[in-house]
Amino acid sequence: MTDETLRPDIQAAADRMASKFGARREIRRLGEYLWEGETVQHLAGGAYGGGLGVLALTDRRLLFLRDGWVNKTTEDFPIEKISSVEWRSGFSQGTLTVYASGNKAEIKQIINPDGKSIADAIRARLTGSPPVGPAASAVRPSMEGIGDQLTKLWNLVQAGALTRGEFEAAKAQLLGPASTQATIPGRAPGEPQPRQWSQ
Repeated sequence: MTDETLRPDIQAAADRMASKFGARREIRRLGEYLWEGETVQHLAGGAYGGGLGVLALTDRRLLFLRDGWVNKTTEDFPIEKISSVEWRSGFSQGTLTVYASGNKAEIKQIINPDGKSIADAIRARLTGSPPVGPAASAVRPSMEGIGDQLTKLWNLVQAGALTRGEFEAAKAQLLGPASTQATIPGRAPGEPQPRQWSQ
């Protein structure tokens, strides 16, 4: 999603997203909702308050934005008001629960890598640990875990929830930038070659 009108911090965060499904319009409009000097660090698509939108973690707050044609929704959680977060991952999507000022908010339908990234970054801030970012994410899951994640993402492509480009971006994120492995079109990762019968 390269767009010359996006601020560099928003573009960088958008480039790291595993999926932009349901959040493209909000990503384009996000700059209009940010405070002066506020920097976006992580983005994720998700559902909150009955609609799909974008979840943005900035240097100051966690912001959910739905910028629809008819209605607009914003909900923000200043970092200093967040007491904890909970990440529950499902088959391919999960739920981020934010506890702030005695209240609880659930942002659902977040693609697993994006949701985990935001949850880890918030936890790092709450505990005073070094921030989690692309450099800090050098530890990769086991190859078995990667295969499972790629299969789940491929199933989303076949269901029409992800584009082929979004799948390839998520695959590159899981395998790392040095990966040159190709995926055979029309087949899931790790799926065996069709058996060739000789006559």
